[in-house]
Amino acid sequence: VATNPPANNHDNGILFLITKHYLPRASVLTINIIMATQEDQLRQFLSQSLSPDAPTRKNAERALLAARPTPGHALAVLRVVSESSGNNAADLPIRQAAAVHFKNMVKKGWAPDEDDDGKQFLIPDSDRTLIKNNLVSLMCTVPPQLQSQCSESIALIAATDFPSKWDNLLSDLIAKFGDANWDVVNGVLLTANSILKRFRYVQRSDALYADILYVLQRLQEPLTQLFTSVVSQLGTAGLNPLQLTARLQALRSINRIFYSLNYQDLPEYFEDHMQEWMAGFAKLLEYKNPVLVDEDEEMQPGPIDNVQVSVVQNLNLYGNKDEEPFLPYLPQFTSLVWNLLMNVTPLAKHDALATISIRFLSSLIGKLMHRKLFEGEGTLREIFGKIVIPNLTIREIDEERFEDDPAEFILSDMESSDTESRRKCTQELLRAMCRQFEAQTTAICSEHVTQMLGQFAADKNQWKMKDVAIHLMLGIAIRAESAQFGVSQVNEGVNVMDFFSQHILTELQETNMKVRPMLKATSIKFVSIFRNQFTKEQFGALMPLLIAHLGSSDVVVHTYAAAAIEKMLTAKVDGPNNTKISKIGGAEIKPFLNTLFTGLFTIIDNAELNENEYVMKCIMRALNVAKDDLMDVVQIVLEKLTAALARVAKNPKNPQYNHFLFESIAVLIRAVCTLDSAHTTAFEQFLFPPFQTVLQMEVVEFTPYVFQLLAQILEFRPEGAGLGEAYTSLFVPLLTPTLWERKGNVPALSRLLTAYLSKGPNDLEPHLLGILGVFQKLVSSKANEQYAFDLLRGIVMYMRQEAFMPRMKDVLQILLMKLQQGKTPKYVGLITHFFALFIGKYGSQAYLDQLNQLQPGMGLMLLVQVWVPRLQATSPTRLEAKTQMVGLTKLLCETPALLADTNGQQIWTQILACAVKIVCSPESHLNSLSVQDNDDDAEIGYDATFSVLHFATRPSSDPFPEV
Repeated sequence: VATNPPANNHDNGILFLITKHYLPRASVLTINIIMATQEDQLRQFLSQSLSPDAPTRKNAERALLAARPTPGHALAVLRVVSESSGNNAADLPIRQAAAVHFKNMVKKGWAPDEDDDGKQFLIPDSDRTLIKNNLVSLMCTVPPQLQSQCSESIALIAATDFPSKWDNLLSDLIAKFGDANWDVVNGVLLTANSILKRFRYVQRSDALYADILYVLQRLQEPLTQLFTSVVSQLGTAGLNPLQLTARLQALRSINRIFYSLNYQDLPEYFEDHMQEWMAGFAKLLEYKNPVLVDEDEEMQPGPIDNVQVSVVQNLNLYGNKDEEPFLPYLPQFTSLVWNLLMNVTPLAKHDALATISIRFLSSLIGKLMHRKLFEGEGTLREIFGKIVIPNLTIREIDEERFEDDPAEFILSDMESSDTESRRKCTQELLRAMCRQFEAQTTAICSEHVTQMLGQFAADKNQWKMKDVAIHLMLGIAIRAESAQFGVSQVNEGVNVMDFFSQHILTELQETNMKVRPMLKATSIKFVSIFRNQFTKEQFGALMPLLIAHLGSSDVVVHTYAAAAIEKMLTAKVDGPNNTKISKIGGAEIKPFLNTLFTGLFTIIDNAELNENEYVMKCIMRALNVAKDDLMDVVQIVLEKLTAALARVAKNPKNPQYNHFLFESIAVLIRAVCTLDSAHTTAFEQFLFPPFQTVLQMEVVEFTPYVFQLLAQILEFRPEGAGLGEAYTSLFVPLLTPTLWERKGNVPALSRLLTAYLSKGPNDLEPHLLGILGVFQKLVSSKANEQYAFDLLRGIVMYMRQEAFMPRMKDVLQILLMKLQQGKTPKYVGLITHFFALFIGKYGSQAYLDQLNQLQPGMGLMLLVQVWVPRLQATSPTRLEAKTQMVGLTKLLCETPALLADTNGQQIWTQILACAVKIVCSPESHLNSLSVQDNDDDAEIGYDATFSVLHFATRPSSDPFPEV
């Protein structure tokens, strides 16, 4: 065992390392037997983790999870990944399972989240060095199916360890650049690309630039040499398609690495070697090879397409930076990208190349410094004829998606979608042209619009021409817009409302929903985009037309109709004092409520349709706007929503749809119970059964929503009504530890417990120890400590002093131990807020007595060392500021002992200075943000960590309303 590992066999080297470090001292034979037994058992568990039999699979998964922190386990898993028993077909699934298991181990155990539901573990330090020393070599020896998992594992480790704790990573990767096996070269390039992506889209900092410099010093030269070498090899005779494809894949990865290294700034080395890179980029844009083009493929881009996309992305990066060394190359690349666009087909496989090329031209044409490249009218007309109109025209693939894959169509076409499409990029190109050549662009565009509308008028089968005309108008008419608020400024050379009256309204008035459905969708999109330009009176005329389109059998049409209605309900007009007020209120929507909800719920009730988040969002928005007029429809709407909840609870698929569903229920509760809190009883009777079903089924996606709604209803219960039977029976199960282990539950559960404390503090006194147990669990976690203090403040605010004060010594001991372990600004803010509340409720003497029980003088010591420094550093705001003022004032006025000696007088003076500072801070005043949050402007939607129900939130309770 003490011998050196074999130099020529990497797999045996890993076996040696595992043997040497982690098995008991014994003879080599004994060790080999032990290792064989352990490896067989590991392989057996990995094999069983793929079993179709659920109990077998779950037992194996549990065994693998339990083994994760064991020293040597990670290395043993890598040995399974690296070794084949000879039967590749049988071995490969097990090796893949091992690779996935290892990647998941790294994800959870390399830099674990300390608040990962209490299930965190740590890969032992003794394993880490061995893993990092061998992982790159391992990735280069395994089949491509396993390579990607190894590459991801390297990237995950690098996210925390590179470069400071993994100095040999980059050198190990670069060493493989010259490997004869192109699978190896591509593997290390993909890995390097994954690691270096972190240089993009992040805020500049000294640490970031230090890391970039570290990488550049080691990588820039070998990367440039590899790039020029591989580009030159493309012209080598005798290479077969597989060999050429491997080189093009390598070039794509090299280009993406180049993008990452140049993202923040143009490095000096690349400036000095720009000629080599630009010459290579030009050659790649001109590269053609029929053997690499699959004429039968319509969807997936080929290897040449992929590498050309990566080249144009780099050009776009340089073009946007306006780097002077790049300017001499611009005319050449403008011509090359133009030629690319002339030759791309309408097929989906060329979408990425078309969109990035159009975006490159847009970035140039929109800048004054490049005006001369495009200013001739002939150039502008050519852009219209050869780029704009072809890329706005509906293609066969668009029609297929509209009918067969409406979700994909909506994603690429919807106004507020982030997905790039040819149409969106082309409209951006039109807007860029208008920025520099507005009059010429508007005139040329108007000619095309008139011509196309004339074609449609002569032959209604030419509806695609009208569709292009509408998109041309959308491209040139808008000067300024936002996805949330719509168009705020229009091109004065275009009469939007005239175009609407003549050409959009007629399409919406067509009652046959089967006639030109794609044109209907475009017309509805036009209305949605220009929603701010319509008056209240026009809204009244449009509403029945949009509601009628909810009845369309085409998913895109009824989705666009729902989305347009939802956006129109959030449209704003100028109000007093530079405010914005809703254009559409309850009075305007009231006449349409019945037909609107009928149309929306007809879609929701249709089991054949997928859950439609836009329709559910429209329901939520309509309920909120009509809140004062809901009493007549509340029961039927609630029945429809709970029926929808029952359906999706069986298999939650669309998180946004689910979120808007629960928001809609929250809107109903808020609207109805605000009018009369007695209605909480009816909501309890109606909602408790479906909520109990969700909790019993353990639908983990829904439990945080259910707890928020339970808290909302409880908070609305009339004062003095107590908890009621349903809430009383639910309370004890809420203290179950497993519920609190799920991160998503904690914010909602802590709010629910606080609501319990506010409505039935006397009923909860027998459960105080259980509540404090939850508090202790939460306060031990950085992520959850704020919720621990929510509970603690609830106890102090609502429970009788006699009930909780005997436990206060233990509570303070827990708080001070945590303070001693780590005095973070957040925790100091929470604990001093609690001290102020405690003093405000029970006086300064109670504060001093409780703390002095732990250690004489502790109360004053905390004041001097923790509380006063916190207030000197940052001033609290609004309600906390008021609580601090009440607590500090009581300290100043009710603690004569502070004035007994010089030291106490000095502390008293510091407290006074802090109080004055708070009072003088404008952010401390309660009315600094007293205006209720605007429901229309709020970001409402699903969040993977914890989804707050916006309409279930309530203002924080003032602990001192009498002050």
